[in-house]
Amino acid sequence: MVMCFVPDCKHYSERRTCSYYRFPKDLGLKNKWLKLIRREGKTPTAYSMVCSCHFINGDKKNLPTLYDRNIKKVFTFHSPEKKRKRKPIEDSPSAITDPLAASTSTITSDNVASCSVVESYSNVSKPLTQENAQQEAEIYMLRNENLELHKKLESLHLSFSFEHIANNDKLINMYTGIPNKYLFDALFSLFEKFELSYCLGWTVHKINKKDQLLMTLMKLRLNLLHADLGCRFNCSATTVSNIVSTWIHALHEILVCQFLKSVPSRHKNKLCLPTCFNTFPNCRMILDCTEVKCARPSSMDKQRLTYSSYKHMNTFKGLVAVAPNGVINFMSVLYPGSVSDQKIVQHCGILNTLEAGDLILADKGFLVKDLLPPGVHLNIPPFLTTSQFTPQQIIQTRTIAKARIHVERAIRRVKCYSILNSIPYILMPQASMIFKVCGALTNMEFPLIAEVECLYE
Repeated sequence: MVMCFVPDCKHYSERRTCSYYRFPKDLGLKNKWLKLIRREGKTPTAYSMVCSCHFINGDKKNLPTLYDRNIKKVFTFHSPEKKRKRKPIEDSPSAITDPLAASTSTITSDNVASCSVVESYSNVSKPLTQENAQQEAEIYMLRNENLELHKKLESLHLSFSFEHIANNDKLINMYTGIPNKYLFDALFSLFEKFELSYCLGWTVHKINKKDQLLMTLMKLRLNLLHADLGCRFNCSATTVSNIVSTWIHALHEILVCQFLKSVPSRHKNKLCLPTCFNTFPNCRMILDCTEVKCARPSSMDKQRLTYSSYKHMNTFKGLVAVAPNGVINFMSVLYPGSVSDQKIVQHCGILNTLEAGDLILADKGFLVKDLLPPGVHLNIPPFLTTSQFTPQQIIQTRTIAKARIHVERAIRRVKCYSILNSIPYILMPQASMIFKVCGALTNMEFPLIAEVECLYE
């Protein structure tokens, strides 16, 4: 036995009152049928059918548009008429002749004409009703389509996207730290074929890759709350956390592990040596340590380790090495704020990159001369041993300061990424990655030293 798939329709095959049509194989037409019969949430089986009573003239070529909600169903069967009991006829001749006379006397030419007109209108009423039903079905479909388009339009207006700032380099720089659209596209091109392995185990499909990169850079540059980013990009804070953590790993994999894996030799440095380094032609790098504020750890031991006596707060400390041309060429992992500069230099791996004949510039607090490999020289400002510096010591201090100032300028650029002003507790496991990624992104900015910029023009 087959039941009609239309809601509230009681027709079934055993009654044999109408025909039954299977759903079309064409997916678009099938969905249109389901929408018209208001069964969008149901999936018809191979045996689901719709009776012919819902089709105009019972033809399957027409859409199923006839329902109780718009017109009465046009069933193909008719209920039997009730039989009227015949009244007994009286034997008198007047009873036979009078009704006949009465009926014949009322028939006139006007009545005949009016009867024909009524019949012509009754013939027109049926197709008009069927046409109205079809129009009502079309209106219903158009309303649904209109609602769907409105929802899409609202989501487009609410969701922040790279397209909103693509034509404004100032906005791109403000939100991401990347100078312009050309460099942003160049950065994104590195990840177009990169397969992301999402940290929370599920892939984000709602936001495209370009906007995911934009979201991550906005987090690094502006340190916006996850809830704020979720509101801007029309997604949950959990999705933001999944995207940011994943892309920090991806940025570290490409920008740090590939582009900062080796330190340029002093021979390469000489190809673009600024004039302030003419007195230090063998300079390989300038070293300095910087501290990054972090959220206060819950453990007392970790609080003690991360507490900086210099900053009077909980911090991480990292080493930054800058080439003479102003490019960051080495960044260490982050250590607790209480660790000394000497310990960081000893354990961070920077000593393995040095060669005999290299010259290192540093601040006078870097007492690491005994840690350097043989043949590597350290140049730091002289200490005041008498009441005042000699003229030669003053010149030496100024010369070193002119060259060494560039590492401080580079660190200042790195600190422009606001996430380093206070690393959130949720991202503390990725603190070292964030520190290195911010340094690598700084290298994408315009050259730090104007003379170097002229060499590339």
